[in-house]
Amino acid sequence: MEAIYIPQLLRAPDRTEVTSLEEFVPGFPSLTPIRGELRVRHGGNFLEVSLTAETILTLTCDRCLQHYNERLSLDTSELIWLDKEEESPQTYPQEREISWEDLSETLSPQGYFSPDTWLYEQLSLALPLRRLCGKDCKPPANLASGDTATDSRWNALQFLKEQL
Repeated sequence: MEAIYIPQLLRAPDRTEVTSLEEFVPGFPSLTPIRGELRVRHGGNFLEVSLTAETILTLTCDRCLQHYNERLSLDTSELIWLDKEEESPQTYPQEREISWEDLSETLSPQGYFSPDTWLYEQLSLALPLRRLCGKDCKPPANLASGDTATDSRWNALQFLKEQL
C-alpha cells in the first residue's frame, strides 16, 4: 500500500479514501491475505482511520505446543491528531514525565499517513494474548505424567540450587 499524502485527502470526495484490502502485510505472519476495507477520513485537525478485516493465522498453543489455525477478525478505528509541531524534529530527554494528553498519535498535517504501518500495528494488537488450541487442550504427555525431565540447559541452575 502506498502512503497517503494528508493534504490530498482534503480534495477527495467526502474527504475520505477507502482502500480494499487483499494482501499480505510485510512482517505479519498470516496464512491468508488480509481481506477487508481500510477507510481514512480527514476531519480537519484529525484523521479518522477505521478498519474492517480478517485473516487466518497459524499459532502455537501455549499449553501443548501444537500448531493450530485461528481466524483473526478486526473491526477497529482510531483518531490520529494532526499537529503542526510534528513537522519539526524534536529532541527529548531520555527520561521525562508524560501526561495522559501526550498518549495519542500525531502526524504532521502536511505529511504522509502510512497505512502499512498502521495496519501492522492493529493486527499485532489483535493477536490473542493467551493462545490455546481448544478448551480441552492438554499439556504434553511427559509433563502431564509428572515426569521431571528437564532441559539440559537448566543443569547449571540446578547445580547452584543444590549448593544453596
